[in-house]
Amino acid sequence: MQSFQEYFGLDKKSPAQKADINGNIVAILQAGCFFGALGAGYISSRWGRKPSLLASGVIYMIGSLIQSIVGLRRSQAVALPVLYCGRFMGGLGVGMVSALVPSYVSESVPRMIRGRCTGVIQLANNVGIMLSFWVNYTSAKDIPFGEMQWRIPFIMQMIPGVFFILAMIFQPESPRWLVEHGQYEEAAMVLARNSGTDIDDPALVQTVEDIKLEFVGKKPLSILQQIRRMGDSQHVALRCFIPSLVMFFQQWTGTNAVNYFSPQIFESLGIKGTTATLFATGVYGAVKVVSVGAVLAFAIEGIGRKKCLLLGSIGQAVTMLWLGGYSGVYPDNIQGVMSYVSIVAVYLYAVFYSIGWGTISWVVAGEVAPNHLRSATLSFSTGVNWLFAFTVSKLTPILLDRIKNGTFLVFGSCCLVMVIWSYVCFPETSGYALEDMKYLFEQDVVIRSLQDAPGGKMFLWGRRAVPVVLLKDRVDGEDDPDGEANDYDSDLDSRQPLLIRAATSV
Repeated sequence: MQSFQEYFGLDKKSPAQKADINGNIVAILQAGCFFGALGAGYISSRWGRKPSLLASGVIYMIGSLIQSIVGLRRSQAVALPVLYCGRFMGGLGVGMVSALVPSYVSESVPRMIRGRCTGVIQLANNVGIMLSFWVNYTSAKDIPFGEMQWRIPFIMQMIPGVFFILAMIFQPESPRWLVEHGQYEEAAMVLARNSGTDIDDPALVQTVEDIKLEFVGKKPLSILQQIRRMGDSQHVALRCFIPSLVMFFQQWTGTNAVNYFSPQIFESLGIKGTTATLFATGVYGAVKVVSVGAVLAFAIEGIGRKKCLLLGSIGQAVTMLWLGGYSGVYPDNIQGVMSYVSIVAVYLYAVFYSIGWGTISWVVAGEVAPNHLRSATLSFSTGVNWLFAFTVSKLTPILLDRIKNGTFLVFGSCCLVMVIWSYVCFPETSGYALEDMKYLFEQDVVIRSLQDAPGGKMFLWGRRAVPVVLLKDRVDGEDDPDGEANDYDSDLDSRQPLLIRAATSV
């Protein structure tokens, strides 16, 4: 907004200086998110998911308050550093939430709806982003020019923080954290509540026993111990690496480049005026919300994680490469048919992002991580997400200023790499219990990935991966495939037939 630029003296800066400061304002939030995500693992492992989430909400509120009152009775020179401080503290809270919520949700809900419930996190993110776009648009359009025009958006971001803290007070602790700390009865009560079943239900009892087997003989591990255990075996290391990789990929789709700098992008495509660009940005946010909702309702459990990632990667690659080509051929922001097609491409990009990396990356990170190493793994993966969100948000205004169309070509090329990885290296995880994820990555990962890919079997020449039910049968009564001996009652798993156990586990 022009009022924001005048208040902080940005209107007197050169385009390069303005791009640098804009990048700093966005990137300092991402830096806070990075450190918040890294610290969340230690806090949640020691004190639990729920207390950590409440603490993150309080930290976020303090940061938002500082941003709302920045510059009052202070000089312009002091105001900008204080804004940076508020952004960083708010980022600490956001980073903690982003690391904790996927773990909390994936540990608490039945496996048949785990993907949909974890994906709701992304829906909530997109609703928040959309509302922020429309708050900015309304402030620019309806509030008189002055400092309240930009303060109100900062004040408004405190409202969801209040709702989050109040709602979290009434939520239970993660059942898997409770089992890890020996609170079995409370864990069973939480699972029964979340599953809508009785605490004595055989399937629920079996689920609690399966979770116990994950932790039997394994004392609650500190974050440092979890880091050391990430190299216990090749498939454990792979399961710890994949969450960070998918978060790295998510950022290099270019999503935050569009989220934070969409007004500049729409202006480069021929839309003129602050109000017009903010309106186009608001529509972009609404498209993302509708798309994520449709994915959660029809695709995430219906067609699976792998196909969603493939479709999303291909669509994002095509739209980004189109935008790069258009910006190179028409560098002067001339309105016309091709300009309108490019604006539609931005909206289609939002659709494909919602189908693939926007929703599925959080689901994959939450369910692939080993249970006993989950806190450290998800802290690292979310830290990677925010680290590269910081990198992309810092680089994007500079790239748009200096190489323009090359910015889109970089992100489009990254999306093509994601197509290859999703096709060749990632097996389908939909429909498996968290305790069964280890079998997908124990052996034949590439064969299993191609077997699950559309048309992938033609590359296997008749080879097939060992079915998960056979792998489970092979290790029954043997050492844990993660390298830990099962000291628990070896007859426990024989009380029900194998296929019944697989079908009823949560």
